[in-house]
Amino acid sequence: MVFNSTVFLVFFIFFYFLYWRINNKYSLNARNLFILIASYVFYGWWDWRFLGLIVLSSAVDYFIGLQLTKTDNKLRQKTLLLISLVVNLGVLGFFKYFNFFIDGLNSLLSQFNIHPVSQSLEIILPVGISFYTFQTLSYTIDIYRGKIKPTENILSFFAFVSFFPQLVAGPIERAAHLLPQFKDRKTFNHFTSVKGLRLLLLGFFKKVVIADNFGLLANSIFNPENSPSGLTVFLGACFFALQIYADFSGYSDIAIGISRLLGFDLMINFKTPYFAKSFGDFWKRWHISLSIWFRDYVYIPLGGSRNPISRTYLNLIITFLLSGLWHGANVTFLIWGGLHGLLLIIEKKFRLIKLKSVYFPFVLLLVILFWIPFRAENVELLNSYIKALFSFSNYSTNEIMQILSDFSIRRFIALISVLTAFLSLEYFTRNKGFDEFLIGKKTWFRYLIYYLIIVTIILLGNFNVKPSFIYFQF
Repeated sequence: MVFNSTVFLVFFIFFYFLYWRINNKYSLNARNLFILIASYVFYGWWDWRFLGLIVLSSAVDYFIGLQLTKTDNKLRQKTLLLISLVVNLGVLGFFKYFNFFIDGLNSLLSQFNIHPVSQSLEIILPVGISFYTFQTLSYTIDIYRGKIKPTENILSFFAFVSFFPQLVAGPIERAAHLLPQFKDRKTFNHFTSVKGLRLLLLGFFKKVVIADNFGLLANSIFNPENSPSGLTVFLGACFFALQIYADFSGYSDIAIGISRLLGFDLMINFKTPYFAKSFGDFWKRWHISLSIWFRDYVYIPLGGSRNPISRTYLNLIITFLLSGLWHGANVTFLIWGGLHGLLLIIEKKFRLIKLKSVYFPFVLLLVILFWIPFRAENVELLNSYIKALFSFSNYSTNEIMQILSDFSIRRFIALISVLTAFLSLEYFTRNKGFDEFLIGKKTWFRYLIYYLIIVTIILLGNFNVKPSFIYFQF
C-alpha cells in the first residue's frame, strides 16, 4: 500500500475516523491494538508473508529489552545485546546481502580457478526491512547503554515498531522520542492537524510533480540500453538529484503529516539539503534520522573524533562505507558512500568551509555528480557514465533534445518554471520549516500558496507511473 494510491486514501479515511473514536472512547491498549492491526494490514498489502519478520524483530527486542534490566551481570547483558544484533542483522543480511557476498566470493574464487561454492538465490527484499531493523536495534542498544528503560506494554512496543506512517521508509525513530507517545491519550488539535495537512500537501506536490516527472527523464537517460553523451549524463544526474530528493523528502513530509493528524510527532528528516554550505552541513540536512543513527551507533563507538586525526578519518570512511552499504547490496553504493566520506575528510583537513560562498556551488556540483554511482545499476554502467562525462568532444545537445521531445518540451518548460518557484521556496525555508514559513503570513497569502500547489498538482502531476517511492527498495 503506497501513500499516493487510491487504496491508501480509502484505507486512511476509514482508519482516521475509527482511530479517533477508539482513542476517545476506549482504553489506550485498544487504540494501540487498532494501530498495530492497521499497520500490519498496511504492510501486509505488499506481501503478507513478510509480516513474520516484523513480528520476529519486535518480539526479540521486546523480550531482550525486558531481560537487560533484570540483571547486573555485564556478560549476560552483552550476550543479550549480541542476540539482538545477530537476529536483526542476520535477518537483514540474509535478505539484503546474501547474494551480494556469495557473488563476491564466487568471483574471488574464480580467480584461483576454484568452482563456485554456492549459487545466488531468488530472494525478494522485504519492503522497509532496513528501516524497522535499525529502529528496533536502537531500542535494545539504548537500554543496554542505560539511556532508556524498557517498556512492559507489549502493544505499545509492537505499535511503535510497525507504526504505518513511517514503517517502510522512515524517519528512523528512537524509542526515547516515539515510544512514550503510545502511552498518552491523544487530544484532537486543530492547529496541529492544519500543520499536518500542510505537510501532506507539500509532500504530494514533491512526489507527483517534481519526483515523478523528473524521474521519467532520469530513467530515460540512465536506461541500460542507452549510451548517453557527457551532457546527457550530467543532466541525468541533475534530474535524478531532483527525483530522489523530492521523492524521499516527499515521503517523509507525508509520513510526518499523517502522524500529526493522529496526534503523533515524528522527527524532521530533511532540511533543504541542496542549500547546504558544506558536505558536513549536507549530512546534517539529508536523511537526518539515518545520519544520526550512524553517528550514534557506528561513528562514536568506533572512537569518533576523540582519537588521533588519522583514526578519526578512518572512522569517517568506515561509517560512510557502511552507510553506502545500508542503501543496497551493490559496489556502486559503496563507491557513493566512500566518495562522500573522502570529501568530508578533505573538507575537514583543509577547512574548506572557510571559503564560504565560493565553496557552496562546488559542494552542490559534487553532490549532484555523486548521485551517478548511486543511480548506476552496476560498475560497468558507472564506468561508461564516467567516460562519457570526461569525453568533452561528446557533448552534443541532440540526444537530450530528443529525450525532452519524447517527454514534451512544453511540459518540461512548465516544470522548469514550477521548479524555479519550488527552489525559491526551499531557499526561503532553508533555516526553518514550511510551517514556520507560513505562520504569521496573512490568510490570503497562505491560501494562495495552497491553491497554487493544488492547481500545479492537478495540471502537472504525473499520475501515469506506478505508485511507489525510491526508498522502498532500501
